[in-house]
Amino acid sequence: MKIVDFKTYVVGNPPPSFGGKYWIFLKLTTDSGIFGFGEAYGIPFHPKVARQMIEDVCERYILNENPFNIEKIWRRVFSSGYSQRPDISLGGVLSAIEIALWDINGKELNKPIYELLGGKHAEKLRTYTYIYPEPNDASNVYTNAILAGERATEYLKQGFDAVKFDPVGLYKINDPRVLTSKEISFVADFVKTIREAVGDQCDLLIGTHGQMTPESAIRLSSEIEKYDPFWLEEPVPPNNSDAMAKVARHINFPVAAGERLTTKYEFNEIINKQAASILQLNMGRVGGILEGKKIASMAEANHLSIAPHMYCGPIVAAANIQVAASISNFLILEGIKDWKGFDCKIMKKYFKWEAGSVLLNEAPGLGVEIDEDMIESFPYDGDSLHLEMSE
Repeated sequence: MKIVDFKTYVVGNPPPSFGGKYWIFLKLTTDSGIFGFGEAYGIPFHPKVARQMIEDVCERYILNENPFNIEKIWRRVFSSGYSQRPDISLGGVLSAIEIALWDINGKELNKPIYELLGGKHAEKLRTYTYIYPEPNDASNVYTNAILAGERATEYLKQGFDAVKFDPVGLYKINDPRVLTSKEISFVADFVKTIREAVGDQCDLLIGTHGQMTPESAIRLSSEIEKYDPFWLEEPVPPNNSDAMAKVARHINFPVAAGERLTTKYEFNEIINKQAASILQLNMGRVGGILEGKKIASMAEANHLSIAPHMYCGPIVAAANIQVAASISNFLILEGIKDWKGFDCKIMKKYFKWEAGSVLLNEAPGLGVEIDEDMIESFPYDGDSLHLEMSE
């Protein structure tokens, strides 16, 4: 069996666009007619350029290859252009290809991918969601703590026992920054209000995404510690693991990080420097499914937990599930609300979400089926990137 064709899709994610403005999918097809899908996350160029990147790599390294030779293909692509170093653009390209190869292999063997990675540890996987706005909100749920608390209570009633929110404000191009006393007080009051709304029935995941200097992150943490946060996510930018390790040493609850990292090499720094105790790898950026499994094994040896990141499309969600199902140090899985949004609408077969958890299925490969007519009817024609930072 060999790969004989590839096709890329850029799918526009209509408003409210939870999960980003668009999703980039890759379809690989074999000479036996079996096909697999992959997804690239967060390539920092317009998707028409990202498509060209994926297509170039497929032309050079994927056509006529045996889809079971994942390790060999991975090393060939990773070494492309005499690089052999972590890069988020190539990481996204490589991830899309690698996920599609696994999807093909699972279908060929009539097994879900998690069975090929060592088998499943559980029948369901705990999930969390961001606190999201609703069309009829009278105010901004991202800045109105009372409304955010009410929304968190609604999610609790749906079955969630963990929610995430970003109380520090906009992500800015000049981050990290020193927070003022007023900003710290706002964040502390925001966390307090949500904690009072949900009591001890719901874990609170604090997303900060590299906005603070280490000293500000430590100062903020001392103010919110009393409200029992589940984690502080990416307190400083991901380009300085020593700074993140400083935060981790000085606060009394876990640091989570990893959505902006790629390959085992970048995660190795986080692990060795004890910069985070919860790793948030995204299978659409990290290098794919097997790379995710390797990082999880590195984390396991250091008693660290895995909480896959997913602010993108349903193919990455499926890849995250396959890895999470096969590891012993899985903690919690990110999803978009109750998994019934646009990500579900473009699928003929998808995972079922119930009472706060995703239920595993035994369908081969990724366990999902894309509606190709549907995704072709939602092309992306905008100018913006998947995510943008504020000036």
